[in-house]
Amino acid sequence: MNLTQLGLSGGLIALFVVLGVFVVAFIVLMCLVPLKTWFIALISGAHVSMTRLIGMRMRRIKVGPIIDAYIQARKAGIAIDIVDLETHYMAGGDIEKIIVALISAHSAKIPLSVDQAKAIDLAGRDVAKAVKMCVTPMVIETGWISAIAKDGIELRVKAKITVRSNIARLVSGAGEETILARVGEGIVTTVGSAETHTEVLENPDIISKTVLNKGLDVATAYEILSIEMADIDVGQNIGAKLNIDRAEADKSIAQAKAEERRAMAYAMEQEMRAKTQEMKAMVLAAEAEVPKAMANAIKNGQMGVMDYYKLQNLNSDTAMRNSIAGIDNKKKNG
Repeated sequence: MNLTQLGLSGGLIALFVVLGVFVVAFIVLMCLVPLKTWFIALISGAHVSMTRLIGMRMRRIKVGPIIDAYIQARKAGIAIDIVDLETHYMAGGDIEKIIVALISAHSAKIPLSVDQAKAIDLAGRDVAKAVKMCVTPMVIETGWISAIAKDGIELRVKAKITVRSNIARLVSGAGEETILARVGEGIVTTVGSAETHTEVLENPDIISKTVLNKGLDVATAYEILSIEMADIDVGQNIGAKLNIDRAEADKSIAQAKAEERRAMAYAMEQEMRAKTQEMKAMVLAAEAEVPKAMANAIKNGQMGVMDYYKLQNLNSDTAMRNSIAGIDNKKKNG
């Protein structure tokens, strides 16, 4: 084999090596770079560099949804960078919702920046729904709210609240529950300040005007446009019921006090009876000492036997007179 043939063989080998390297590089490039996506973005006027696409692939980011959202935004005339979409996707946000919200806000002339949309979405609120509520207000209906007027009559009120989103307070503002709670409190306060329930029934606008003037949408994610009373029902006479309960309580207290006085009187009566028996016992004890004293007197010579008999005769005469007096009294009574 001469030198010419060796040169040709070496050239062919080098050519095959170059072709192999080119094929391998092409395959690697096809695996890393989504050429179809890159081409679609290019012809759509939303150019994205290949290095950006390769970096997204290497970070295991779904290229398709991000490029589609980027194309939609650029077609709608929204100035947004592909980096914003990429970082929002990596933060766990919903790219489709923020793009829909940005397009809707741009069409409706509602001021909404990309950073605001990203912050609202990451805060857990539906930014697309919020923008839609700015265009089309939402009606929130309360449940039955019980309130009592000064005359003691209960009124059950149901209200409809028309609200729209407040983009500036969507991140840190309170939600629907706060609006319902504040409106319920305002209804209870307004009805409670009315002298009679008929005033509220005759003019339900009193509730709406009073509640609206309180500024109940402060520090919330919504702006209250109007409050209408959907229905008002008359409930129980709470005042009369409370008076009845109070009278029953007073009656029970009076009965308890009367029972206490009766018990004290009975105890005092028993105490006086005990004292009477005690005095009788003392009298009997004293009477028992009389014979002893007479016996001692006779024994000591201080009293004679005749004196004793005279005393006995005097007692007998006294007993006889008492007996006769008792018979005469019975006859008179008869």
